[in-house]
Amino acid sequence: MSTGAIRRAQLVTPFGVGAMSVLVNGTSVITAGLDHWYDIDDAGRLALEEYQEHDWRLEKRLRVSEFRLPPDYRYQGQGNDNRNVKLTVPVLRFPRWCFCMFCKRLKISTLTMQQPVLCKDAKHADWKYKPRMSQVPFVAVCAGGHLDDFPFDKWVHKAHRPTCSGTLRLKSHGGGGLEGQVVSCDECGKERSLRGITEGHFINGEEHTTLSDQLSTPNDPFLCTGARPWLAKLEGPCSNPMRGALRAAGNVYFPKVESSIYLPQKEGAVSAEMHELMRHPAVSGTMRTLHGIFGADLAVQVLRDNLLKNVPPELFGPVSDEELMAGYRDLLGVGEIVPESGEDSDAELLTGDDEWRFPEFQHIRHTPKDDYLSATDPGVHPDLRSHIERVRSVDVLRETRALRGFTRVRDGVLKLSEGKALLRREPLPPVQAWLPAYVVKGEGIYFELDAAQLAVWEARADVQERAQKITDQYSAVASQRGLQNRTLSPRFVLLHTLGHLLINELVFACGYSSASLRERLYVSTTPGREMAGLLIYTAAGDSEGTMGGLVRMARPDNLRAVFVSALGDARWCSTDPVCMDAGEKGQGPDSCNLAACHGCALLPETSCEEFNRFLDRGLVVGTFDKPDLGYFLPFA
Repeated sequence: MSTGAIRRAQLVTPFGVGAMSVLVNGTSVITAGLDHWYDIDDAGRLALEEYQEHDWRLEKRLRVSEFRLPPDYRYQGQGNDNRNVKLTVPVLRFPRWCFCMFCKRLKISTLTMQQPVLCKDAKHADWKYKPRMSQVPFVAVCAGGHLDDFPFDKWVHKAHRPTCSGTLRLKSHGGGGLEGQVVSCDECGKERSLRGITEGHFINGEEHTTLSDQLSTPNDPFLCTGARPWLAKLEGPCSNPMRGALRAAGNVYFPKVESSIYLPQKEGAVSAEMHELMRHPAVSGTMRTLHGIFGADLAVQVLRDNLLKNVPPELFGPVSDEELMAGYRDLLGVGEIVPESGEDSDAELLTGDDEWRFPEFQHIRHTPKDDYLSATDPGVHPDLRSHIERVRSVDVLRETRALRGFTRVRDGVLKLSEGKALLRREPLPPVQAWLPAYVVKGEGIYFELDAAQLAVWEARADVQERAQKITDQYSAVASQRGLQNRTLSPRFVLLHTLGHLLINELVFACGYSSASLRERLYVSTTPGREMAGLLIYTAAGDSEGTMGGLVRMARPDNLRAVFVSALGDARWCSTDPVCMDAGEKGQGPDSCNLAACHGCALLPETSCEEFNRFLDRGLVVGTFDKPDLGYFLPFA
């Protein structure tokens, strides 16, 4: 039987629903849909309250009633407590095609095959032990999120429904490219290389791929079958072109993860103990039922009376009426305005990032005091005041990161309803809907640029011209791949690059690994929602987030030293002058960076919000030709 272990947070990203991973025995599997998570033989031993999490803002944004942590596996309980024992996350074997390392024979297995696939070719008839077959490294994907086995039989016979059913073999004829991989048929003798199967392009806005156009004839394209093997569905409605891909390629799976910094509706009104009480399913369930009946008009005595019917009275005896109602409002977001949602609205496309993050921006900059979000003002060093308006030591924060779907082929826009449909076979009603998530509890440092100084710098023509280079390069990539265009402002590139430079310096200053720190950008030029802030916080969901080392770096003297060192290092990259010169034409992912490379500004992708794109040291510390171009010139 194929089993394996994986970190719980990795079941949200990067190995969430629909993603492939490799078990320790070498079997490639795909994480199954949410329908059968938390399945257990004895339903009485399932205690879901241990996995339920709530964030009222994120629940409203994603239209779910709760989030759930991926289950952890326990071989046995403690004492007489056998709840949640032997919970697993189901996986299915994929790809189904296997090949023999000795005779190169291809054979298709099943999604539920748990035993090794053995080759029974006639060439091994006299072998005592039949050789074990390995899964092929090729799959087929479409931009609609579907995934299928590569159609070896159709490809070699150049037919949608081949009449020949002979034995297929996958041979290597030398060479490092796909042209050296050849599929052959023993019966009819046909052969065909896999050259070009991963290629695709757009013609007049319409996608064309080698696999779809050349499998048979351009007039009879091979289109997606709508297969979703992670849901055990091998066909469905779809008419997108298909393209081949290596199963470990980066374009096979782009998880769509939405994150939220927890914001209390009223600071200090709900204690950590009350939050813990609301995790109990009887408590949260009762509150949700009453909310559906009374909404914001619920009386506190009605709430208390109904809770006492389902919960031991000693639990809520010490809780005051004010805190009880505050918990009710906090759990369900009572009193908050929910944006209108339609098929093409921002609520469905989740594109209004400035509107979504503006409340976080307002809370953090005003030193909140709450058990789940607390910040203090350490002051700004005199040497930084001309460019940094405020600094906050974020002593406590709670971030929820939820998987809402995924894309394939390209990291494009994904509608909320379409993404959630990819995660399960059958949709749940809104009152029962949930998404997998994990919670990070940690600390951070918040910076905000001086508004007056930033406005003067942004108004410069040379600054706007340099930022426009990145926008133009991304627009060219977006038009080729059918992505949504973006306008990248100078302040965005500045803060994004500054975050990378500071994280690289904080690694040495406070002892965190670079993968344990993460940036969160608060950038907007929208009137009424102007933002120019940066939050650097602990991103790992384990014990590394509670040591306090990052918060101490916000003290004025410490922070000045970090800034001076980071900006000084940014003046000269170890690959300069190549890095700075290459930046004039673009480099890095999609050529969307200017003066930024692995030697100076790139981070682990888990730490960056933009896949290490849209970076430029020139806008931070200036270039060789224009040393006064950078916003932080005096400190470089």
